[in-house]
Order: sequence, then C-alpha cells, then structure tokens
Amino acid sequence: MPKVTQIKSKNGSNQKQLDTLRSLGLRKIGQTVEVKDTEQARGMLHRVRHLIQVEED
Repeated sequence: MPKVTQIKSKNGSNQKQLDTLRSLGLRKIGQTVEVKDTEQARGMLHRVRHLIQVEED
C-alpha cells in the first residue's frame, strides 16, 4: 500500500480538494497515511497531487 504524506498547506484549495484530503485522512502538513491501491484512490491522489507526496512500498 502506498504511503501518502501531505507536504503543502491546504490554504487556497477549492472545496473538492479539501473534501478529497479529508477522505484520504489527511488533516495537517506532515501527516502520513496508508491508502489502498484502487482506481478510486488513484483518482483522489491525482486531484491533490500538488499537495502530497506518494511513496510506493
């Protein structure tokens, strides 16, 4: 499962991006979560790709 870390602030993001970060479980900069590698998760990661860093295991 890929590890996703929020590396930038969500200030200035639109509502869809804020909702996506919340769905991924990311609330603050530096927080890391593991996400299942599904088609839906890949879409969510793509939507907020400028705010996160993804590490494959």
